[in-house]
Order: sequence, then structure tokens, then C-alpha cells
Amino acid sequence: MIDTKIFNNTKHAFVLKSDEDLKRSLFLFSMMNIPYFVPVSTAATNLALNLKLPIEPIVKATIFKQFCGGVSQDDCMPLVKQMRKENVYSVLDYSVEGKENEEEFDKAADTKIEIIKYASKTEEIPFAVAKPTGLGRFEIWEKVTANDILNDEEQAEWDSVKVRFERVCQAAYDHDTKLLIDAEETWMQDAADNFVEDMMKKFNKEKAIIFNTLQCYRWDRLSYVKAIHERAKKEGFKLGFKTVRGAYMEKENKRAKRHGYPTPICEDKEATDVNFNAVMCYIIDNIDDISQFIGTHNEVSTYMALQLMSQKEIYLSDDRIWFGQLYGMSDHISFNLGRINANAIKLLPFGPIKDVIPYLIRRAQENSSVQGQTGRELSLLREEKQRRDGQFVKRVE
Repeated sequence: MIDTKIFNNTKHAFVLKSDEDLKRSLFLFSMMNIPYFVPVSTAATNLALNLKLPIEPIVKATIFKQFCGGVSQDDCMPLVKQMRKENVYSVLDYSVEGKENEEEFDKAADTKIEIIKYASKTEEIPFAVAKPTGLGRFEIWEKVTANDILNDEEQAEWDSVKVRFERVCQAAYDHDTKLLIDAEETWMQDAADNFVEDMMKKFNKEKAIIFNTLQCYRWDRLSYVKAIHERAKKEGFKLGFKTVRGAYMEKENKRAKRHGYPTPICEDKEATDVNFNAVMCYIIDNIDDISQFIGTHNEVSTYMALQLMSQKEIYLSDDRIWFGQLYGMSDHISFNLGRINANAIKLLPFGPIKDVIPYLIRRAQENSSVQGQTGRELSLLREEKQRRDGQFVKRVE
């Protein structure tokens, strides 16, 4: 049986944080917990960037240090090795966003392939990650999803997107490195789902190398998994999925209302939780066919997965089930999972500071918008601070 208090140990959770690190994290999450702080600071940051003010040192010392591993792959490695000593693996994610031209997309594909090669030589990094719109314009994915007729120029552009995408997947296969493909907005996602399924057919014959992402705030994801599972059994390939709750809820609901179609999003958080857990458990029930990267900051869902694995006598270290959290968040889940030899892994963003600012802004916005997320982080950090202060008092006495 799994200990019901597994995630309560803050000593294990923050084992890598110095007292100075702990103070910085407390300050950041205290700020993010203040109403309107994130939107105001986001506006100020964007203004400073537009005015070309030298804000990088401030960003580096605060939010970059909290949520990023470094500016380069090599820069991340000391942290990667530190985490591995605590039995927590890493996924390196080059988190530069907002590129729009073919030259930049070619460069992004080359960078992903470099990361895959780098990861293949590094035991601590079993996964790589790619984002569809990092390899081609959002609008072209949207047009293909809508089954719009492409003109000659657009068709050439789409062909280039597919070549880049397949090059990245081929590299993952050649270097035996699992590849997580991010999910995005529903109005471009069908094209991505279809292409990732093609890549699974090609590269997942023996085991899951290519993983698609399931955003379970979408009410249709369980039926989608069941349907693709049937196709995979018939056609003889393995499935891989990263299961998450999702990141575009507000945008999805606004667009559905504006265009007058039913929202693709579950009606509330409770329904999303039920859907997430149903998808997660279906995949664990079918572990011989489907591998899973469980991307969650939710203790209840994580504990449910551990319990189901125990009931089905699946080893916690089984390579077909991983538990992932973002770096800088939910250390109480990641490091306590590592203590029991579960496959715990951190998504570790990196990149030049100025280029990853859009990612950092999005991370701060998501933290403040997810109900209870910032408050939970804050309470855990405070608990650890009190624990350390208590120990210090005892040593002095």
C-alpha cells in the first residue's frame, strides 16, 4: 500500500533548495498570490521590453531562476545531475516561443534534434519535447484542421512543416529518446493529432517513442483515446500519451462563445478532474498497449495512479509510466515520488533569458489563474521555512 501522507514531507520536497533559494521562492509566490500583481507586472515587463530597458538581470535573479534551468543545455546539467541524485529525471525544453518564419522554424527543428541527441547520451534525460507550432505557423495548422483548401504557397509551407516534424520524430527513434508532442488549441489540434498518429504508426512498432498530449479539460479525450486504441490494436503499433489537464481553457471558452459553437471544455474543474482521472486510469488499465507520462500537479490524481499501479502489481519503476511536473512547482510531488523509486521527472525549460520571457509570463499567468496553485506552493514553502527555523533554534539551544 502507498502511504497516504507521501506528499507531506517538505524536507524531501525542498532538499535542493538552499535557505536563500527558499526565501526567493517564498517572495515570488507571495507576489503572485496578490490580486492583479501578475497582470500588472506582465504589462510592465512587456513595456520594458518594448523600450529596450535592461531588465534581464532582474528577470534572471527572480522568475527565470525559479522556473528555468539555464540559458543552454550545458548550463542546465549541474541542476539535472543534482535532481538525478534525488532520483528525479529531467526533460530539457528549449522554451523560446513566438517565432513566425520558415528560417526560424528550421532552426527550431535543428535545435530539437540537437536536444534529442544530447539527451540520448545522458542517462538523466529520458525524454525530449516538441511543440507543433514551434515547427510551423499556427495558421497553417488551423487551416489543415479546418480542411480548408491550401493554395500552392500554403501547400509548400505545410509540406515543409511535415518534413520538419518527421525529421524530429525520426531523430527520437534513431536515438531511442522518447518524444513528447505538446497539445495546443482545439482549432489546430486535429491536424496535429492526425500527424502524431501517423508518426506513432511509423515509429512505435515495438514500444512508445512518440507521445501525443491529451488535454483532459476537453470532454472528448476519453472517447478519442478509446478510438485510437482500437486502431492501434488493429494496425499493430504502441501508443504513448502525456496526460494533462490543459492550458487554454479561458481562450477556448471565449472562442466558442464568439463563434457560436458548443465549448469543447468541461463545464467546471470538478468535471475536468473526473475526466483526467478516467483517461489516466484507462491508460494504466491498458499498459501493455499504451505508455503514459502523467503530467499533473494534483496530489489526488497522483495518489490514485500509485494506488492503481499497486493494485495491478505494476512496478513503480516501470518505464511505461512516468510522473511529470514543471520545474519550480510541485516539488512535494516530484521529490517524494523519487524517494519511493517512482519514475519522477521535471520539465526543465531553458533558453536565452530575453527569448524565454514569453514562456515565463505564461507560467506566472497560469500559476495565478489555476485555483489554489499559488496558495498551495506558498503554504508548503512556509512550512519548510518554519521547519528549518525550528531546527536552527534547537541547534542554538
